[in-house]
Amino acid sequence: MTYTVAAFYKFFSFPDFEARRAALAETLCGAGVKGTVLLASEGVNGTIAGTAEGIETALATLRSLPGAADLEAKFSETDEMPFLRLKVRLKKEIVTMGIPGTDPNALVGTYVEPTEWNDLISDPDTVLIDTRNDYEYSIGTFEGAIDPETKTFREFPDWFREFRERLAAEGRTPKVAMFCTGGIRCEKATSFVKAEGIKDVFHLKGGILKYLETVPETESKWRGECFVFDERVSVKHDLSPGNYDMCHACKRPITDEDKARSTYVPGVSCPHCIDEMSDEQRARFAERQKQIDLARQRGAEHMGPEARRSEDA
Repeated sequence: MTYTVAAFYKFFSFPDFEARRAALAETLCGAGVKGTVLLASEGVNGTIAGTAEGIETALATLRSLPGAADLEAKFSETDEMPFLRLKVRLKKEIVTMGIPGTDPNALVGTYVEPTEWNDLISDPDTVLIDTRNDYEYSIGTFEGAIDPETKTFREFPDWFREFRERLAAEGRTPKVAMFCTGGIRCEKATSFVKAEGIKDVFHLKGGILKYLETVPETESKWRGECFVFDERVSVKHDLSPGNYDMCHACKRPITDEDKARSTYVPGVSCPHCIDEMSDEQRARFAERQKQIDLARQRGAEHMGPEARRSEDA
């Protein structure tokens, strides 16, 4: 069976988001959809999977929300259901930056279509910034992109303020272009950056996923694979599942070479996190993995480690 995966977000004024949660969850559940949907006063964000009919029903329901009629989604397909369950969560922000007053509904950078992105980032007067986290950058990014080396999106504002000071010290006022997986982080980042006084700010409309879907690989400036927040872990340029697995302890992407090392224990540790976890954490992860393995032997579905579905997506 083939499942459709839909990644989407939309910034819009959504004051009654709490009251709409129950009905939205009931409709999506009834459509057989799994994944995560985040609701906040600033809009909606999510990645869900299901049958083509189920996804169509889910998106129609989301677009019926006042202000969300033009909500767009990026689609891909997979042979396995990439989520364990449906979660509809209430949040303060649909993507957590933690800077009060940052509002993409009021102030945002200039959208750049995927077909025009190459020209912008090839301009020597453009500074290209990857707004994603370090583990995402490590497996793929655009040619010439700067890695802020952030572990969460909350770290981006402090990093950018330091970066802006360095630009000012050099007497530089370049155009700033930003991108992320689906567009939501770079859109919010442009709102913050413009509020900081930067004039020429741009972001990739639809994010990396829309670029990979739109731009032929022969013309692409993307290098590597794109991390995604589901059990596929990463996707290639044609949006087919990539070559990475995931450490279900730290949720970082891992290679076959990582898995061959002695520090890799399924569900417990990997070379990236072996020195970060306490003995207590590893013992807890080991017990969780044991229960998952037992459930699989019985042919049951265990609600265990799910791919990282982050507000950062």
